[in-house]
Amino acid sequence: MIHNYFKIAWRNLINNKGYSAINIGGLALGMAVVILIGLWIHDEITFDQNHKNYEDIAQVLVHKTANGKKRTRYTMPYPLGNELRAKYNEDFEHVVMSSFHGDNILSVGDKNISKRGGFMEPDALKMLSLNMIYGNWDGLKNPNSIVISQATAKVLFGDKNPIGELMTISNKLDVQVTGVYKNMPFNTTFNKLEFIAPWDLYVSSYTWVKESRDNNMWDNSSYQLYVQIVNGSNMSSVSSKIKNVVYDHLPEYGKKSHPELFLFPMKDWHLRSNWKDGVNTGGFIQYVWLFSIIGLFVLLLACINFMNLSTAQSEKRAKEVGIRKSIGSSKRQLINQFLSESFLNVVFALILALILVVLVLPAFNQLANKQIRFPYNNLYFCLLSSGIAIATSLIAGSYPALYLSSFRPVNVLKGTFKTGNSASYFRKTLVVVQFTVSIILVVGTIVVEKQIDHSKNRPMGYEKNGLVMLEKVTEDYKGKYNVLRNDLKNSKAVIEMSESSSPLTDILSSGGGFKWAGKSPDFIPNIGMIFIGHDYGKTIGWELTKGRDFSRAFPTDSTAFIFNEAAIKYMGIENPIGKIVRWNNQDHKIIGVVKDILAESPFKPVKQAVYMIQYENTSWINLKLNPEKSTSASLALIETVLKKHAPNLPFEYQFVDHSFAKKFVAEERIRTLASIFALFAIFISCLGLFGLASFMAEQRSKEIGIRKVVGASIFNLWKLLSKDFVKLVMLACIIAIPIAYYGMRNWLNNYEYQTNISWWVFAIAGIGALIITLLTVSFQAIKAAVSNPIKNLKTE
Repeated sequence: MIHNYFKIAWRNLINNKGYSAINIGGLALGMAVVILIGLWIHDEITFDQNHKNYEDIAQVLVHKTANGKKRTRYTMPYPLGNELRAKYNEDFEHVVMSSFHGDNILSVGDKNISKRGGFMEPDALKMLSLNMIYGNWDGLKNPNSIVISQATAKVLFGDKNPIGELMTISNKLDVQVTGVYKNMPFNTTFNKLEFIAPWDLYVSSYTWVKESRDNNMWDNSSYQLYVQIVNGSNMSSVSSKIKNVVYDHLPEYGKKSHPELFLFPMKDWHLRSNWKDGVNTGGFIQYVWLFSIIGLFVLLLACINFMNLSTAQSEKRAKEVGIRKSIGSSKRQLINQFLSESFLNVVFALILALILVVLVLPAFNQLANKQIRFPYNNLYFCLLSSGIAIATSLIAGSYPALYLSSFRPVNVLKGTFKTGNSASYFRKTLVVVQFTVSIILVVGTIVVEKQIDHSKNRPMGYEKNGLVMLEKVTEDYKGKYNVLRNDLKNSKAVIEMSESSSPLTDILSSGGGFKWAGKSPDFIPNIGMIFIGHDYGKTIGWELTKGRDFSRAFPTDSTAFIFNEAAIKYMGIENPIGKIVRWNNQDHKIIGVVKDILAESPFKPVKQAVYMIQYENTSWINLKLNPEKSTSASLALIETVLKKHAPNLPFEYQFVDHSFAKKFVAEERIRTLASIFALFAIFISCLGLFGLASFMAEQRSKEIGIRKVVGASIFNLWKLLSKDFVKLVMLACIIAIPIAYYGMRNWLNNYEYQTNISWWVFAIAGIGALIITLLTVSFQAIKAAVSNPIKNLKTE
């Protein structure tokens, strides 16, 4: 019997090639999108799971309350690691202090490369369960050791075993290779960690770190802390135990912010990294949910196509059902027959979908910034794909099977059978659902685009074009600022140069302790601090709204302050020029106020910041290229000058505009993917609409022939066949607009600096849907309208 079901199903596929192609093609596209989205989601939710102790690893974070606002910070004081080991040892398997990771120069002989890495305590290797190719997890116990990634070892030492080889970090620290670990997967937080050096080397080599240790500085938070709790322990209970550790050790002024420690589990690092007012507000998980919904919608649209065309062809199948019932077929057998046909369609669609996924996966990886591999031998993937096929066949085939099997054989065989209004209403409902989903996706895509453009067009506060940044990753440039500046300006490659402690696209340091006349005793200031040279303003082209810029003509400027507008508003200082602000046990005069410079997230308000002269604390060089020279020529000249003064350093630079553009990468990637999936949804909807219009034109061929004979014009016939579909799309617009508005309004609330949802967004989506509908339906409508009416009437 099953063999007979599939034999008949195959025969029906062959006899209705056009509709079969639309059904299988639509289902294949829908399933391909679902599979791609599924692979993407799997890559996201398995982030960091390469670490054996994934469930037990956490980073220690702190909530601080100041001026009625609770903020979450990742920075920890130096003594905290020792305190947790000493007094809470029974709760932790490993406690690992770490520096922030950054680019460093690694040197072996004449080879000098820039690699990202950091300093961590010895237990880091075991805690992260690194896969050691050479050496073992004890590789960081020697203070002058280093453990490097497989890729780094390949570049510096080729294919040989590098254990015992000597190398230098930042032209300053001599170390010996004690381990090589396998390159970490792409979907891990530590993917770009190319080397790890011992924490003790960090402490002994940097004076400010050593001072933090020697002076037991609980009020200086400049480090990261990772832990692994004892297997079987509970994150929240351990968090409760350590909650007040920092608070209990702070002096009275530090306790005002009431720091509360807690453990942030590794499983949440990637997907739930956003905090607002001390509450986790999610993060990338919203995109996981977004694409999950899009995937389900796209598959639903494909299923709707199948149901629509299957029920639309009901009159063709009615005689078949009548004959089968009259010779004894039960309703159950008929249902099985039609479900078999559905399953056969889905199997062909699944095969085609898998082929499509294999073909487009490389392009998808590049678009999504992933390294997803097609899981050929993965049992779970095979089971899931089979499950999708079965579920799709049931969803797509259930209603047609129940509907077709319900025909009464007497009416069918008498010739008095007509499809009821219920089938027509059902098809119309499905069309409305299709276009409702499509319009929502289009509105969402436009709003995301609008939000990105809104943030991109924010005032920068400086002229970013032609600005180049170089990080001083070693001390090779120390004490050479004046000679570098003279040589670079004389080369005519740059028109101005300056130094700063932070790149123009970030603020790396902030602090408190600021006091001024009129400050409330309860107000706890936290202000971004940027240490700069005298020429900073001229280099970046900032705009002063009050006062003057730093000048070498005024020796007292070495202790002067320039604030941004956000800081003056934050501090509540009126007429700030000439006012005294006390900080670090010293009086500082405000000499200027600059327009807000957008340095951090373009989606958030500008942070309050102060600029002060301190050449010794700068770590970035900022260059303004000569606009009268080509960029390539200027860069070549800059490299020549820098090589003269630091011959062992590779020439690495960042354009400020490119660096700023990277802040939009995640949103733009999501926008692109969402746009593509929305186009697929619209295409699948149009595919079904095309098939349905074709069938309706075929069903009404006699009516069209009669109308033409009595004088109906092509336009009248086109209007006759198109108006019903237009009404359905207009109804879809009415339903979709409030849903889309509500959804996108909630999405925009994730951004403090947000665009508005304009009326024209919905107008574009609605008009676009109408135009697409008319274009899709018009082909079949005009084809039917220009056909020979005599032939149609003869056929009847």
